[in-house]
Amino acid sequence: MTSPLPMAPDTTTRHDQHGLYSKATSVEDFERNLAAVHKRIEQACVRSGRDPAEVRLLPVSKTMDEASIRLAYAAGCRELGENKVQEAHGKSQAMADLTDLRWSVIGHLQTNKAKLVAGFAHEFQALDSLRLAETLDRRLQALGRSLDVFVQVNTSDEDSKYGLPPEQVPAFLKALPAYGALRVRGLMTLAMLSVDAPRVRQCFIQLRDLRERCRESAPAGMTLEHLSMGMSGDFEIAVEEGATVVRVGQAIFGARALPDSYYWPG
Repeated sequence: MTSPLPMAPDTTTRHDQHGLYSKATSVEDFERNLAAVHKRIEQACVRSGRDPAEVRLLPVSKTMDEASIRLAYAAGCRELGENKVQEAHGKSQAMADLTDLRWSVIGHLQTNKAKLVAGFAHEFQALDSLRLAETLDRRLQALGRSLDVFVQVNTSDEDSKYGLPPEQVPAFLKALPAYGALRVRGLMTLAMLSVDAPRVRQCFIQLRDLRERCRESAPAGMTLEHLSMGMSGDFEIAVEEGATVVRVGQAIFGARALPDSYYWPG
């Protein structure tokens, strides 16, 4: 098991600061916001002794309109995360002319919508059942496609959240090689929505430690190289605890119409 990363206990969350980010309305706004987020990632890496090149920024465009997304694209965004598959699919069709734009579905998926994900998504970060794995695999096989997937884990132990309980993850991973169209890249979690930074941090520590335990028994070739954790309100803590993917929306696009608590499970 790897040694814990150096801690930065004074890092705070920003979950109580709805409206902190003004809406980006120009390419220059997006360029500035992207640079600011990358700078915060770099600073978190410095605090924890990490290489910033290890951390991938996934801009999240949920609830944002096509005009905003096209501005973000012009500022350099080439991948976007979306929570709702129908919203993501509609946007992908509307912007099909942006042929190098990749879509990541990061929210809960019902099996009856797996066909949509199989047809357009490049990544799915919320895999949490074998029934869904089987359905996605069957749809992907029919299309001759494959899909990068992350296994979602409920590290906050909240009934309102999707994701597997941590103790079920090792057995779940062992079953996934049966679904050849799914490329398992790592684990994903959604920390609790809280201004209590130590409790938020513990969600990320738990996912990192679970990944290390799972590596000892994972199927051959399943390296679980990635940890997707952290959003606009807490991504710096996530980076300090080993995140390789951070899902950031409002710090790039600007505040949504409603606070995080409206969109958060429960």
